[in-house]
Amino acid sequence: MIALDLDFHVLTRDLSVYLENHVRVGLFGSGVGLSLVLGFSAAYACYYLIAVAKKPQLVGGGKKFCQFLREQCPVVSETYYPPFWCWESRVQTLLRPFVTAKPWVSYRNELIRAADGGQISLDWFDNDESSAYPTPATRPTVILLPGLTGTSRESYILHMVQQSRELGYRCVVFNNRGVSGEKLLTPRTYCAANTEDLEAVIEHVYRSNEAAPLMAAGVSMGGMMLANYLGRKEQDTCLRGVVVFSAGWDVFECTASLEKPLDRLLFNSYLTSCLQASVDRHRPVLEKLFDIDYVMKAKTIREFDERFTSIMFGYPTNEDYYRDASPIHRLKSVQIPMLCLNAADDVFSPNHAIPVEEAKQNPNLALLITCHGGHIGFLEGLWPRQSTYMDRVFRQFAKAVIEQGSDLRDL
Repeated sequence: MIALDLDFHVLTRDLSVYLENHVRVGLFGSGVGLSLVLGFSAAYACYYLIAVAKKPQLVGGGKKFCQFLREQCPVVSETYYPPFWCWESRVQTLLRPFVTAKPWVSYRNELIRAADGGQISLDWFDNDESSAYPTPATRPTVILLPGLTGTSRESYILHMVQQSRELGYRCVVFNNRGVSGEKLLTPRTYCAANTEDLEAVIEHVYRSNEAAPLMAAGVSMGGMMLANYLGRKEQDTCLRGVVVFSAGWDVFECTASLEKPLDRLLFNSYLTSCLQASVDRHRPVLEKLFDIDYVMKAKTIREFDERFTSIMFGYPTNEDYYRDASPIHRLKSVQIPMLCLNAADDVFSPNHAIPVEEAKQNPNLALLITCHGGHIGFLEGLWPRQSTYMDRVFRQFAKAVIEQGSDLRDL
């Protein structure tokens, strides 16, 4: 019995040694595999630090504006560190809505009447608990414009509201017609080129609190609309400043990029279906003027615009609409401070179409271009749950415009 017990201990000892010396060798090749893993990790870290994590490029037409940004918005000079596991543009674009948290925001909805009899839905975050600005009449206000099919419930909008809440500001989200649950009263929706609804909203918000400083932020198509508005209005605006994220500057280049096979599969088809769903939801009022069944057969955003958007707004051709919708043609007329954040790898707004030369000609413009970030992505850090690089740019620029805006006079 004792012998059997000794044999058992010898057997388990030998088995332990065997597992340690052979299974580990099988997994790591006598240290060679482990060395390969460590070597690969070191090489990837070097590549990440050299090629991925970089400081953004700041381009502007005036030294005063760029110096103001470096002093008041240090984020423009800091290295942007996208997640080491998620820096590719399409991955960032697709993951942001799922990775980032959605702060809880309670809105107050207001429907205002447009000149043509339609209605526009505004979602207000009044921030009545603001300790920095307890008086509503003078509480700074930020107008937020979502993207193509977005509403006040998009994660990027909620994050900007959260940043504004912490600064003590009030927000109002301009929802494009028919996208946030309200009825479409007239056969008209929206587009990047037409700024009549935006003009009405800005005027309404200003008249509601004339003593309150007012600025605006636009995302994707919302940024395009905002840039086109500024180009048309020049100095005739009550906005103190504007920040634009992931805008498509040349619509021809944007649509061409989105029609590449992979991007058409990942983005174009989905956005087209979202646009069609909105049209179908308002079929009773829209079918009086449009062939909705024909619109529903569109496979791309370009086809949708050819069959619906350009016709709705009276353009002879879709090319005429795209030319008018492209903000790049109006940047020279912008007369208030406008900061524009774009990623060089954004498939919605390709790098070669970012208006670098146009920005150099206007002292009121500044472009902030990151190497990575995708379209409305800009994830950063190990696990970007609470805040993104875009959120930090928004917060710092909004604070600078509201609290130090006097330094931006006479750019």
